[in-house]
Amino acid sequence: MKKIKVMSVFGTRPEAIKMCPLVKELEKHPEIENVVCLTGQHKEMLQQVIDIFGTKVKYNLEIMRPRQTLTTITTSVLEKIEPILQEEKPNLVLVHGDTSTSFVAALAAFYQQIPVGHVEAGLRTFDKYSPFPEEMNRCLTGRIAELHFAPTENNRTNLANENVTKNVFVTGNTVIDAFQTTVKPDYQYKDEDVRNIDFTGKRCILMTAHRRENLGQPLENICHAVKRIVEDYPDIEVVYPVHMNPVVRDTATAILGHLDRVHLIKPLDVEDMHNLMSRSFLVMTDSGGLQEEAPACGVPVLVLRTETERPEAVEAGTVKVVGVDENVIYENAKLLLEDKDAYEQMAKAVNPYGDGHASERIAKIIIDWGNK
Repeated sequence: MKKIKVMSVFGTRPEAIKMCPLVKELEKHPEIENVVCLTGQHKEMLQQVIDIFGTKVKYNLEIMRPRQTLTTITTSVLEKIEPILQEEKPNLVLVHGDTSTSFVAALAAFYQQIPVGHVEAGLRTFDKYSPFPEEMNRCLTGRIAELHFAPTENNRTNLANENVTKNVFVTGNTVIDAFQTTVKPDYQYKDEDVRNIDFTGKRCILMTAHRRENLGQPLENICHAVKRIVEDYPDIEVVYPVHMNPVVRDTATAILGHLDRVHLIKPLDVEDMHNLMSRSFLVMTDSGGLQEEAPACGVPVLVLRTETERPEAVEAGTVKVVGVDENVIYENAKLLLEDKDAYEQMAKAVNPYGDGHASERIAKIIIDWGNK
């Protein structure tokens, strides 16, 4: 039996969280030869995830440079991945979602006439500049891809509206699969700062904010809203793993750094993050991934953006888009902190992103496709 050679290419921490469960699943199938290529768009944060899932990596392009730009990421990946694709000659290149790594890896595969499988296909905000550059990355990847693994029916509809109807499969989201590896009832945090927070009798708000379009005034508004929440509710502890970007760090430190119950900590690894999320009262975030992950733990999410490419969560009631206005953010948080019914309604809503078996479905589809 001829093996199907699948090369998974990813380069950032969020991609790794969603691709490692899939790689783990592909490894179980003797009919698949598995090759993992990292671009290294993230470095330390990416390696943590690889270690936790025990993922075997064959190639690392190590493209990360100080002050890298979209142009340098794009050209580095294109140039460095070409000889690898030529040598390995995979039957399928798998990419994930909407990063520059994904788009450029898909483009490089196309140049070698190698079919591409797009995991987490069909997410759209319909605004090419928001989120930037992610919206255009995923649209372009979708034009190149041969196999489209859409997390939800809604994503399938988005693709159909762009005349992409062949080889589109609704699989659920692989991030839910990741929780089977990461979340444990008796989990001990590795991060000392989190370990030292006294959560007894307190409600924890997990916060993340780092998107390009939120830098500047929007991020200042978000931080001011959080400051008011902490000042008005003595039982609230806020944990904010702050992104490495100095612009984010400076803003967060200036507005929140002096508050006792706000913990500005370094980014957490995926195990610490998932376990912290599962024990939190509320998540406030501008991250895409957390909008899918937190509902799996029954934790409401306030989205600190003006739009989302995950409308299923809004429709299901697990997340609410509150924008970047200080008063609106504060009032929405206040409602959940004070109104038990409003809180329960969000916490108990059914997570629209699947049942934790997305990777199994994708592996089966790849095997069926490869045997045709």
